[in-house]
Amino acid sequence: MKKYICLGLILCSFIWEKTFAQPTEKLVKVIIGCDKEDWVYKIGQVPKFNVMVIKNGSLLKNVKIKYSIGPEKMKPTKVDSLVSAIGTAELSGGSMISEGFLRCIVTVNVNGVEYRNLATAAFEPEKIKPIVEMPADFNAFWSNAKEELSKIPIDAKMTLLPDRCTDKVNVYHVNMQNFKKDGTSRLYGILCVPKKEGKYPAILRVPGAGVRPYSGDVRTAEKGIITLEIGIHGVSVIMHPSVYTDMGSGWLNQYWQYNLDCKDLYYYKRVFLGCVRANDFLVSLPQFDGSNLAV
Repeated sequence: MKKYICLGLILCSFIWEKTFAQPTEKLVKVIIGCDKEDWVYKIGQVPKFNVMVIKNGSLLKNVKIKYSIGPEKMKPTKVDSLVSAIGTAELSGGSMISEGFLRCIVTVNVNGVEYRNLATAAFEPEKIKPIVEMPADFNAFWSNAKEELSKIPIDAKMTLLPDRCTDKVNVYHVNMQNFKKDGTSRLYGILCVPKKEGKYPAILRVPGAGVRPYSGDVRTAEKGIITLEIGIHGVSVIMHPSVYTDMGSGWLNQYWQYNLDCKDLYYYKRVFLGCVRANDFLVSLPQFDGSNLAV
């Protein structure tokens, strides 16, 4: 078995959003920052949230700013509004009495369209402790799952995408076998491999929440790094964008809740094992340098 060093691991910071569309450039921008550069405070300190409302690159005058401030994901402790003559405001609304996060949400309405943004101040986050104990069978559960996965052949299929290749990089649409409780599923992604003969480090790119196509990380590959960008839903990642929109509002709507009450059938068991399988595939490539893998 090849040994490799995992340089970085951020398996999932899946953010639950109501829509799956990629952000677009907005006519009006609400920009929020904190009065401390790192946004980190001591318990009891009162942060100030600095707000700018910009329209077409200029501060929007005489704009009404609505805001709420309170512990993250909890009922706000302050809800208020003000009219800014110059398009900027300094907002404050208390502090935290224990470690955690204080969130400021700002909305403005311009010509009947609502624009929103938020900022979150951290209070001694290094002191935050888990409130749920790790299940006694946690390590055994995932060890068994990975063992089950290892018995499934990778069976990788690579299709060259000539229109996405560059003079330095070959780009492939890839799919491989992945774990599924009642058999196997397929994992899809975009693989980018430097054309020049040699051995290279590799990077696995895992997605945020949503349903969308992927184009792969060609730019990084051109610097001499193998890259694999994966989707999690077991479908091709090079279909027309409208297909993913339909899936996101159809059979994949609320997918993160599928079988939430069953650890063996839960949607993300297959997803996490898919990340393992993607790494298995990367380290099996003849171009991999055998030691450097980042996620």
